[in-house]
Amino acid sequence: MCGFFYIVRMFSYGMTTFLSQLVMSRRRIPCLDSYLDKVNIALWPRFKIVFDLHLNSLRNANIRTLWEDDVHPHYVIRRYAEFTASLIHLNVEYGDGQLELNLERLRMAVDDLLVKLAQMFARQKLQTVFLINNYDMTISVLKEAGPDGGKIQQHFEELLKNNTTIFVEELLLEHFSDLIKFVKTRASEDPSTGTERPITIAEIEPIVKDFASRWKAAIELMHNDAITSFSNFLCGMDILRAALTQLLLYYTRLSDCIKRVNGGSTLNKDLVSISSIMYEIRKYSRTF
Repeated sequence: MCGFFYIVRMFSYGMTTFLSQLVMSRRRIPCLDSYLDKVNIALWPRFKIVFDLHLNSLRNANIRTLWEDDVHPHYVIRRYAEFTASLIHLNVEYGDGQLELNLERLRMAVDDLLVKLAQMFARQKLQTVFLINNYDMTISVLKEAGPDGGKIQQHFEELLKNNTTIFVEELLLEHFSDLIKFVKTRASEDPSTGTERPITIAEIEPIVKDFASRWKAAIELMHNDAITSFSNFLCGMDILRAALTQLLLYYTRLSDCIKRVNGGSTLNKDLVSISSIMYEIRKYSRTF
């Protein structure tokens, strides 16, 4: 951590030197140009050396030593986020392209480290939760430092979005696997082609009755999972709403499929109304 502060301090000195030189130039006071040039020449090579040392420490990190059996944000990633936010903030007026390039190299090393740490978890679901918590924390720190996160912030936002989609599918499969598998395979078939096996009442009835008997209890379990898995409560609730919305889409497709099945109207008494599912979604949307 002290090393990170040392790099930030060095860059701050370099930026101060540059801005001082710029101000003096505008005021036509060139007497310190030679001195300030020497200061910059002394600072930047040292900055690059120390920065590369930190970069290499991430690339060569011992994953087993760093890994903790905990899905909350990792302390190394928090240090990286704060370090990056500080340099981005300092570089707003300076606009150093080399620093941006070095931060991109550092970001790539952190990406690799995070994936390796996530792979230490035995369950795929825990791997995804770990990544989401770290991406969300990094984005929050970058936003707190100002609106200048740029490409780095956008990169983590995209990773957060992708892993949220993965987690939503994992969560739904955990509770509604038969429904989802049916919708993704059988419900998407086109009966007009005549090449698929017709969907029968016997095939679809168990799925409809199973959903009707436990959908509210399953949603409550999903809610508990979301609020206990994610460090950021608001992030967890956003993910829960995304999961419930996706569940609604799956069930709507199931209902539409039933309408095309011969004798499908006999299952109407067991179907959960779309409005009932939407009510549950709104109810959980109001929990904060």
